[in-house]
Amino acid sequence: MSTNAGRVLVYGGKGALGSTIISHFKACNWWVGSIDLSSNEEAHANVVVKPSESWTEQESEVISGVSKILNNEKVDAVICVAGGWAGGNAASKDLVKNSDLMWKQSVWTSVISAKLASEHLKEGGVLTLTGAKAALEGTPGMIGYGMAKGAVHHLVQSLAAPKSGLPDGATTLAILPVTLDTPMNRKFMPDADFSTWTPLTFVAELLLNWARGSNCPKSGSLVQLITKDSVTELKMD
Repeated sequence: MSTNAGRVLVYGGKGALGSTIISHFKACNWWVGSIDLSSNEEAHANVVVKPSESWTEQESEVISGVSKILNNEKVDAVICVAGGWAGGNAASKDLVKNSDLMWKQSVWTSVISAKLASEHLKEGGVLTLTGAKAALEGTPGMIGYGMAKGAVHHLVQSLAAPKSGLPDGATTLAILPVTLDTPMNRKFMPDADFSTWTPLTFVAELLLNWARGSNCPKSGSLVQLITKDSVTELKMD
């Protein structure tokens, strides 16, 4: 165990971004634990979560699974990249259904990640959640998505405040992508300008640097990932 460069938990470790993060951290000799609806074979350990109608059920399943795989070891970083996208304005027949799905995918996982960080993160460790640049303002065409991501932004700022319950010296950040260059996005938006999409490898390297304590923004930062002409820059308000 002690030969690893560091230890990280990735919530959403089987998705496109989560898989890239796990590969990248593992290649740099980190111990990686994945939490998702199915196993990531590259991870050193997996907590497989059943789709659940209850937030508290999912919490207890994840908390007990993580306690088993960590076996009292602390982690240097907790990264939550679980999420999804659904559209719909107020007139949409799926407004509530899609809002419910967005809440489960983004808010449930982010809050459970915060709970995991309170119990298993080292002092001075890093918790990174996933927001969205679009949710910095109104999102009339995707109300449920914007609400859920706005809630994640609020959670990050709350966790960065004193007495949030996180370990001493912990840093909480959110990445706010515009569009990630995933196979699914390419499939559904084949005519888009890919030079404005953020590569998954860029995100993985960024999160690895933060986990190492390198160029880490101040706690509570909402870090926009702005990609233009295939070059990504970070913007913080």
